[in-house]
Amino acid sequence: MMKNVVLSALVSLLSLHASAQAQEQPGKTAPAGTLTATTAAVAITPTSTPLELARAAVAAQGGEKFRNLQNMVLRGSVDLYAPNQVNSIPGGFAITTAGDKLRMDIDARPAFVFKQIYDGQQSYSSLPNIQLPPVSKFGLGALNKFDQSGYAVSAIPDKKKQRGFRIVDPEGNTTDFYLDPTTARVMSFLIYYSGFTFGTENSKFKEIEGVLVPFNFSQRLDTPQGAFFADFKVKDAKLNQTLGEDAFAIPH
Repeated sequence: MMKNVVLSALVSLLSLHASAQAQEQPGKTAPAGTLTATTAAVAITPTSTPLELARAAVAAQGGEKFRNLQNMVLRGSVDLYAPNQVNSIPGGFAITTAGDKLRMDIDARPAFVFKQIYDGQQSYSSLPNIQLPPVSKFGLGALNKFDQSGYAVSAIPDKKKQRGFRIVDPEGNTTDFYLDPTTARVMSFLIYYSGFTFGTENSKFKEIEGVLVPFNFSQRLDTPQGAFFADFKVKDAKLNQTLGEDAFAIPH
């Protein structure tokens, strides 16, 4: 039972972080007034407004290359920690996203093997009672659409030296972002979902095809049982791949 609880919590963390920016429609036209592919990085100053911080974050992610990303495939290793445990459950993960579609495989044998798929309309989980929200509603997915109609960007207190701002989508889904004041990279963000707070800290990035991809990141989920932790290391990342027709096929 405990391993299923651990997996449920940390799978939610992974799905809400990894590559939520991937869009399904290639060649999408940017909303008026947004960044273009040639837009230079936006400088952050002590008086930058929340909207200016959001624009700077999008520019740091890759501008319109970030916004027009069709899909992303990440593979790597993960160490999962249950509350009050010093020993991790090691495993490997593979995750593919395209718009709201998601496929995730975690192999932590002999402890467990897990599969989660959302095909844009229905979801499948190899473990019962683990359902994930569309990945485009939080985190980098929300940042991608911050200037669309119905989205609200507001100020929050800075965290240490990181500049903070909040994005709320038309349905009330909320993400708090914290940026490096020099590079405008998203160093951490908080997601509020189903009464829980999911926290992500990014420590290493790589630029792939003009898009900034987090390669090392840690995550935390606070629950009544204690805090769950996960450390992720991406070993391979591919963008804008030709995905097979069965990439998000749900098993029957």
